[in-house]
Order: sequence, then structure tokens, then C-alpha cells
Amino acid sequence: MLKGSCLCGAVAYEADAPVERIVHCHCQTCRKTHGTAFSSVAAVPRDKFRWLRGEEALAAIESSPGKFRRFCSRCGSHVVAERVAQPVVLLRLGCLDTEVGERPQVHIWRSDAAPWYDPKVNVPEKQEGV
Repeated sequence: MLKGSCLCGAVAYEADAPVERIVHCHCQTCRKTHGTAFSSVAAVPRDKFRWLRGEEALAAIESSPGKFRRFCSRCGSHVVAERVAQPVVLLRLGCLDTEVGERPQVHIWRSDAAPWYDPKVNVPEKQEGV
């Protein structure tokens, strides 16, 4: 069972499905939406996904025709994205509360990527802070 929530906790969901394929999307829309170099997502079947609380707190932006990015109207966390006619919901993995053992399988939209980030370049890591 996957569980996720927004930063303030007003919105929460669960999905009775495993994380099968983690994708890092580098498209400009994902970068601007999340303020990051890429957005990490995983698709789950729509019929296995349900809101636990806060559905009334959700807002959405239609970022491209038929694609809705749903976010908490209180804290701004982007929680899921969906094309209403599609059989899957895209979980924004930064809002996932459940630990998963899977690792990313692919970077997409590298042609649209931030010029200052290259996933092939190793940089130093620190456990916390700068």
C-alpha cells in the first residue's frame, strides 16, 4: 500500500499498487511546476488510487490539454497529475510517505532539461545542509 500527503497534511491519498517504474521528467513544465531540475513520478492504476482526506483542498492547473496537475491549495504541494481519460494517476514521489525500494528507470525530456544539471555528473553529497 502506497500512502502520500502534502507538506501541511491537509491532503492525503493511498494507492493499493506497487511502484513499478520511476521516471524523472525534465520537461520545462515539470521544472517550473516543482522549482526543480526534474520531477520524479510513478504511475498507479486509477482504480487502485483513492483520496483519504483533503480532496476539497485540492486545486488544479491544466498544464497541457487534458493534463491536470493537482496540488494542495493550502501549502502548494503538487501531489498528483492525471489525464482524466487515462487509466493511471501519476504520483509525485516527493509527496510519497511510504518508503519504496525501487530505483528510477529512466530520465525523460532530457532535450528540455535545465542546462545546469546533468544526471551523469557526480557531485559531492552531504547528509544534511550546506
